[in-house]
Parts: sequence; structure tokens; C-alpha cells
Amino acid sequence: MVNKSLAALCGIAMIAAATPADARINQRQAHQHQRIHAGVKSGSLTVNEAQHLRAQQRSIARYEARSRADGPGLTRVERTRIEAKRNRASTAIARQKHDAQRRR
Repeated sequence: MVNKSLAALCGIAMIAAATPADARINQRQAHQHQRIHAGVKSGSLTVNEAQHLRAQQRSIARYEARSRADGPGLTRVERTRIEAKRNRASTAIARQKHDAQRRR
């Protein structure tokens, strides 16, 4: 529970310190994490589904970190790629939350 609270605080701090374009990326990341958490809590996501979705989120975060490391901020191309990855992740979350599998 402490790790989730710490992660949420870090996410809020990142959003506050970011540029408007970066803030949208960070806000969307936080929202997707919340959707996964809500799916686990409600039982609409199984443990395996949640693990897969979280791994997808980590992959996107690693790509974003690598993109930021090679220069100041993100280029337009990098932002576009991150947005496309977030779109695919959002679709995956929705599909997994609304499929017939339920946590027991």
C-alpha cells in the first residue's frame, strides 16, 4: 500500500513539474495505472491480465526515459510514438477489463 501511495505522489510531482505536453503524457500514464488498479480491485482484471498490462506500462515508461536521456525533453516524433504506445495500451486495458474473464 505504501508503494502505491508513493508512486501516486511521484506521479503527481512529475505532472506538476512537467511542460504542458509532458504533463499530458504523465497524466495519461497515471490515469492508465488507475484504470488497471480499479480493474484489479473490481475483479474485472485477472492477476495475469494485470501483470501483462503493468509490464506494458513499464515498457512505455522505459521508452520514454530512454527518449528523454538523449537530449533535453522529447522531440515531436518521440511524443507521437509515446502517444501511439499509450493508445495501444489504453485499448488493451479496455479489452481486458471487458472480456469474459473475471477474477474469482
